[in-house]
Amino acid sequence: MSLTPNRSRLTRVLEPEAMDSSDEAREYDAMDHGEVNRRFVVELLVALRAAGLPDDAKVLDLGTGTAQIPIELCRQNPKARVLAIDLAQEMLRLAERNVSAAGLSGQVRLQQVDAKRLPFADGQFAVVMSNSIVHHIPEPHTALAEAVRVLRTAGGLLFVRDLARPFDDTQVGQLVATYAAGCSDRQRQLFDDSLRAALSIEEIRQLAAALGCDPQGVTATSDRHWTWQQIAR
Repeated sequence: MSLTPNRSRLTRVLEPEAMDSSDEAREYDAMDHGEVNRRFVVELLVALRAAGLPDDAKVLDLGTGTAQIPIELCRQNPKARVLAIDLAQEMLRLAERNVSAAGLSGQVRLQQVDAKRLPFADGQFAVVMSNSIVHHIPEPHTALAEAVRVLRTAGGLLFVRDLARPFDDTQVGQLVATYAAGCSDRQRQLFDDSLRAALSIEEIRQLAAALGCDPQGVTATSDRHWTWQQIAR
């Protein structure tokens, strides 16, 4: 597997911040994120335990979408308790259905919140996680600063993953062909748009440094993802 390059020749092209139509929410929920979500949770739990945090540590999920990752987290860790937030009401409607169907309404709490303006106290969460919110936000610095603010200052775990903007149009086409081959035309277009809206690894490292964090905490973790993992000290 060839990991994504640090730099990109492509100019970032923004997509809508909130996928808040019922059609978009259904298209997103219908896409097969299963293996990616399982891998995210496995690696999150390894990081949580390496940080010395208990399985029932208080978790905030930024940009939960239809709550697929909190559901997977609770399946792998039955002690998990998650506050899952999203800006899009339609996403949260599907999330509520998914959480209820999984029998996890007592473990996953859903709330409509803008990640750029979190209504939570400083240091309130032992774990702040997010998968694929950054590429939706025109100026991600604000949301990431909020994530750092509400993270517990001693031993809290920040675990953020997103798409990395590919090097060029050819790589965009290759990734879409590889990972969205069986999807509808609309789903393929959503993936293409998301790749073009993503940050490069170099850009997210610069943001981490601007927030007083170690930029080397950002690493390429697949041919299309970066992960920012940090334990607060």
